Amino acid sequence: MRSNYLVFGQPIIEKEEIEEVISSLSSGWIGTGPKVAQFESDFKDYIGSKYAVAVSSCTAGLHLSVLAMGVTPGDEVILPAMTFAATANAVVHTGAKPVFVDVDKYEMTIDADDIRRKITSKTKAIIPVHFAGRACNIRVLEKIALEHNLIIIHDAAHAVETEYAGKKIGCFKHIANFSFYVTKNITTAEGGMITTDNEELAQKLKIYALHGMSKDAWKRFSDDGYRHYEIIYPGYKYNMTDLQAAIGIQQLKKVERFAKRRNEIWGVYKKELSNLPLILPPDPAKFTSHALHLFTVMVDTSQTKITRDELINKLHRMKIGTGVHYIALHLQPYYRDCFGYKRGDFPNAEFISDRTFSIPFSAKLTDEDVQDVISSLKEILQ
Repeated sequence: MRSNYLVFGQPIIEKEEIEEVISSLSSGWIGTGPKVAQFESDFKDYIGSKYAVAVSSCTAGLHLSVLAMGVTPGDEVILPAMTFAATANAVVHTGAKPVFVDVDKYEMTIDADDIRRKITSKTKAIIPVHFAGRACNIRVLEKIALEHNLIIIHDAAHAVETEYAGKKIGCFKHIANFSFYVTKNITTAEGGMITTDNEELAQKLKIYALHGMSKDAWKRFSDDGYRHYEIIYPGYKYNMTDLQAAIGIQQLKKVERFAKRRNEIWGVYKKELSNLPLILPPDPAKFTSHALHLFTVMVDTSQTKITRDELINKLHRMKIGTGVHYIALHLQPYYRDCFGYKRGDFPNAEFISDRTFSIPFSAKLTDEDVQDVISSLKEILQ
């Protein structure tokens, strides 16, 4: 058995990140300042979008995106039942109604046919979730959106590196949100980024993210002298700090190296776990590039009597950490009780919800760590 506990998602923090943070501390500018501006510029260049707005979290970004795109109380927003609560919470916080749809049973991404069935005269937007880093079928989603005059707000929390038809997710209509939470492919500890090609929208997002002020703190103290701000919207405190951005600047430089290592681990897992009673993630579509954020597996209950929860508890006792991504949202008490959802409403999401778990998967894993995960699963399941 391992001597130390293996967390399922560990970030790599190296000397470059530490030195960048120290330089921010030494400069005295640790709030929203020059490093946030640099990170925004670096990120938009990496994604290929015209604008990028750094925020305190992807959750904050989703909330701002829903607001800024004009979703109002009484509107309906379609999103997958299989996602993290933040996706739906962002809709609820605007006073709109989240309308869940089912997902593909194995790819775990939003079901376009079910979207079509759920569209009503109140539908304003779709939030596709690029689950675990796998691209949704954007061509079909954009066709649906065009037919029904709908907004697309991409939840790309898992999808920094994800591509569809040769383009990063943040380059598509209309707006996209990325996460830099500690377990993500690149991290700022907490933080997020919104990308768009719409200049007016980008400016609105910046204003919404910092109290509704007409000028953010960095611009107020420019070489031209002090400028008074105006409150032009009852905004939020959703800005990113330079301390966070300092980490992100260096992490972004390493994104391809990290991705290469995760790809190596992905290949080992796919090979070594193929004979166990597990449903492994399918290969990505040929015209996409998978960000490989999570290695999600499902217990194949047709081949084993062990349940998902029994398995992850056994792994825990063997010092192997796991995550569950996710329990379907319509089964969570708030959404079940407030919106009248029940088991049976979304069969594929429930199939996943009852069986899924994520095994340790990050660029920080050593070959020995990977083999510990594999041998532990084999010991339990063979």
